[in-house]
Amino acid sequence: MSLSTKRGSKGTGLQCERTEKQSAICLQHMNIDASDDEAIEKLSDETATSKGPDSKPAVTKKRKQPTECFLSQPGGTPGSTLKAKKRKKKKISDVLEKSPPKPGVPEDLQNLLSQHFGTKRSVIEIEELKLPDSCFLPANDLTHSFSSYLKEICPKWAKFRKNHKEKKSVVMLVICSSALRSLELIKSMTAFKGDCRVLKLFAKHIKIKEQMNMLEKGVFHIGVGTPGRIKALVEQDGLCLNSTKYIILDWNWRDQKLRRMMDIPEIKKETIDLLEMRIIKLCREGSVKLGLF
Repeated sequence: MSLSTKRGSKGTGLQCERTEKQSAICLQHMNIDASDDEAIEKLSDETATSKGPDSKPAVTKKRKQPTECFLSQPGGTPGSTLKAKKRKKKKISDVLEKSPPKPGVPEDLQNLLSQHFGTKRSVIEIEELKLPDSCFLPANDLTHSFSSYLKEICPKWAKFRKNHKEKKSVVMLVICSSALRSLELIKSMTAFKGDCRVLKLFAKHIKIKEQMNMLEKGVFHIGVGTPGRIKALVEQDGLCLNSTKYIILDWNWRDQKLRRMMDIPEIKKETIDLLEMRIIKLCREGSVKLGLF
């Protein structure tokens, strides 16, 4: 017998002794008598079924934690507990569908000025900025064209036109919201203006220096433009309002978004600034009449 076979037999003998000792210890722990063959067979069957040659250790699965469930209140919308729904802003078109547009009246302008200056000025200053009823011309009742309205409020226009010979000024000043609207008004007053000279007073495609040069060199009867450019001309002494007799606000006209000129924040601010700068004082003195078209 070779040395390798002897060593192998010794190893197997040692392994058998170890397994016998381990099984005896297990029987002692489980209080089973070594002579009880039936109990030992049951134990061997159970271990065989639980552990096989290809068996793998059991994998313990992690239990999912229960998710919280929030019940929505009756009539509530999903997500209302996290964020409150923003209120839908009312559009001007929605308001006009419910009620037809009303023509502007002097009281509307008075209320607009009092709301604007109410928190910024003292009581005495607000009184000085109030416009007397005598300075207002009849308002447009939405039945007039621009030419027919001007004929109604300016019956002595021919006389004013002939007597006007001063430069850097106009007899009538028309204030509207945009350059395109200015061009529309100039076209629509053809029946009224006759051979009067009309000056465009808006910023689109026209530099302020060109307008100042035209006012210095020539005599113009009517000026039509936006409040921002008219205000800039008055501030730079390019336009003087001392000879002006009529100032017309394009009050009732609405653009594609159904906004009036006073519904546009920039135009509203520039118009109020222009009124405060010079026009209100001239109206209170009685030299200028104010109309709402």
